[in-house]
Amino acid sequence: MRKALPMVLDTTHYNKEHKFIINELVGRPYTLFEAFRIKGIGSSRMIIDEVSNNFKKYLNKVSNINYANIEIRKEGILVYINKGLKNYTWAIPYYQLVIYKTDATSIHAQGNFIRFNMNKMLKENKQFFKKILNEKIKYSKQFSF
Repeated sequence: MRKALPMVLDTTHYNKEHKFIINELVGRPYTLFEAFRIKGIGSSRMIIDEVSNNFKKYLNKVSNINYANIEIRKEGILVYINKGLKNYTWAIPYYQLVIYKTDATSIHAQGNFIRFNMNKMLKENKQFFKKILNEKIKYSKQFSF
């Protein structure tokens, strides 16, 4: 039986095991050529507006501004959350990823969510979210009959 893998990792310092876990969950990173071909794999930073209760421990308690950015991988995405001098990575495989666009944009997976503040930074990432959805569709097509 396979051991349950953690989905949020403390990636402040390099850890070989964390790299293995992330590659197992969301695939290997794109090469420089592949990233150039798809016109970028990373978002600009976005302000976190709200998170699920399980994620509150990964946010700054003193400052009310928390930032995150997203990286596209071949089989999912990585959401990087900054908390002071610490960095956390939330690995989300495409088959678990749900993106809602209402008055703000939010990412849902594994019973958790992050909602991003609707501001200039989020508007700059509109094309990036379209790219994530296109990559998810491409990933899902390989399993269709």
